[in-house]
Amino acid sequence: MTDVHGTEARSRNMRAIRSADTRPELYVRKALHASGLRYRLGGAGLPGRPDLVLPRHKTVIFVHGCFWHSHDCKYFKQPQTRSEFWLQKLAKNKARDSANITALLSLGWNVIVIWECVTRNKIDAPSKIAQKVQALLQLQSDLPTVSIIS
Repeated sequence: MTDVHGTEARSRNMRAIRSADTRPELYVRKALHASGLRYRLGGAGLPGRPDLVLPRHKTVIFVHGCFWHSHDCKYFKQPQTRSEFWLQKLAKNKARDSANITALLSLGWNVIVIWECVTRNKIDAPSKIAQKVQALLQLQSDLPTVSIIS
């Protein structure tokens, strides 16, 4: 199957995809702030530059897009064109994610990964996301952990 867009249109679409302040990320930030959690943005200096940093809890939060991080959900669809390129690209993304999480754990940080598909339910997702994050923060032990909200 060929691409329905021309080269210029496809390039314009791809340039429009942001890496920060995405809709799912803003959604999570709003939910956490409304629940009373305070955070910092952009995790500069930390492996993988986490989307949110909760220094008080020594926890970082990544808000992963289902496509870009190959989440096994109904919103991820393997591209049919240039499939070899995309297989390599998405595999590198997953490998980089794993390496960044390992590095954060070795530095003593807890890691929470929130998938984009969780933010799609506009009615009750904000309170559920905030409740899950707060529950994970209360369950923290002396050892750094990885928690996934999907």
